[in-house]
Amino acid sequence: MAEVLTTEYHVSGMTCSHCEKAVTDEVSALDTVVDVQVDVPTGRVTVTSTTPLDDTRVREAVDEAGYELTERV
Repeated sequence: MAEVLTTEYHVSGMTCSHCEKAVTDEVSALDTVVDVQVDVPTGRVTVTSTTPLDDTRVREAVDEAGYELTERV
């Protein structure tokens, strides 16, 4: 079984299920990402991947969705 890594981020500006879907779709499109879980009320985005994530690429994906990645948790 391949090793999986979990990385958590805080994303600001999300308020609804549309926000959740937009962030999930953009971050899921990154290479090696196998799962994305978004908790809108807390702004926490948990990303599971098969390799370490490039925070810059994750930030760009979140920006593309229309939100702001504020920190890695």
